[in-house]
Amino acid sequence: MNESNNDLTCHTHDCDLCVIAAPGCESIADQIDWYLKSWHATDQTFIAKSEIIRFGTGEAKGHILESMRGKDVYIICDCFNYSVTYELCGQQQRMSPDDHFANLKRLIGAIGSKAKRITVIMPMLYEGRQHKRTARESLDCAMALQELTSIGVSNILTFDAHDPRVQNAIPLAGFDDVHCTYQMIKALCKNVPDVKLDRDHVVVISPDEGAMGRCMYYSTILGIDLGMFYKRRDYSIVINGKNPIVAHEYLGRDLHGKDAIVVDDMISSGGSMLDVAKQLKQRGAERIFVFSTFGLFCEGLEKFDAAYAEGEITKVFTTNLIYQPEELKAREWYASVNMSKYISYLIDTINKGESISELLRPINRINTYVENFKREQLEREKNAAK
Repeated sequence: MNESNNDLTCHTHDCDLCVIAAPGCESIADQIDWYLKSWHATDQTFIAKSEIIRFGTGEAKGHILESMRGKDVYIICDCFNYSVTYELCGQQQRMSPDDHFANLKRLIGAIGSKAKRITVIMPMLYEGRQHKRTARESLDCAMALQELTSIGVSNILTFDAHDPRVQNAIPLAGFDDVHCTYQMIKALCKNVPDVKLDRDHVVVISPDEGAMGRCMYYSTILGIDLGMFYKRRDYSIVINGKNPIVAHEYLGRDLHGKDAIVVDDMISSGGSMLDVAKQLKQRGAERIFVFSTFGLFCEGLEKFDAAYAEGEITKVFTTNLIYQPEELKAREWYASVNMSKYISYLIDTINKGESISELLRPINRINTYVENFKREQLEREKNAAK
């Protein structure tokens, strides 16, 4: 995949709303554009033509191919799309998160100061895991946020931030941490229609202390029990900048005969998640469903294939907010959660100058959906018993 979206031949719609897809985000931008065109009753695209031009040295520049004067601009950037490549000295190089972030700044620089407002939609926050200092370390996420606001970004939309308190680095700028709770629950119900969302049949599991907040939210909304694991580490040694995990210890009620929903913000290598799933199975859990906003699978899919074959995982749900290789989408144990419509709602609502509070806190929508699901489930069971 190259870094240009020159194949877009339409001009932007004549309102002030404008979407720019950073390299690697063309697919989700096209889906967002489809919703926006439907709601605005137009055939004209909202996506502005843009490109990143590379020189032989690997240096680059951003190029916007139409006027941005007075536009309300939304730039979508996936810093973790490793499928995007560029040529350097005759060799193809995969883009790193640093490269994607540099491209984002290039696009902002190409806009100059002509836009009315610039909102960056960065689903997985760049350097989000480097959000605090424990030694002589760089504070990369805070510096990145400050850099974006200093070059003209008014708002930043991110999803399931590793630690949303990093927004304290930019107290005068807009920063919204969006969650995928409603979409995850909806995907579970559609893919597993026999799941019983009540205290007697399902428990929510936090794989570590850091995930407790989002797991408490699921537990409260669904009215089901909550359990957790905590990571016992060896603090006498450091490997790859971290104290290695010795074991995952469980705190919670008996799991025999219950389905378990394990919730976390990301799957990196997946080792910790699979260890948690294995222990849940050993403690009597029936089916194990994994909810993770970002599925990176940095060490491949083979470990998950083996865990699925052993019955240690039933279904893994991650979103299309970051790059998903075709081999992942083809796996039987995997289900993709499409977030493009939700992003479209956010863009359209902000563009109209309206509050996105209801979109950020979808409690009523979740309750309504779950009640309808349970009612339809009961009807199916009654019809099957006749």
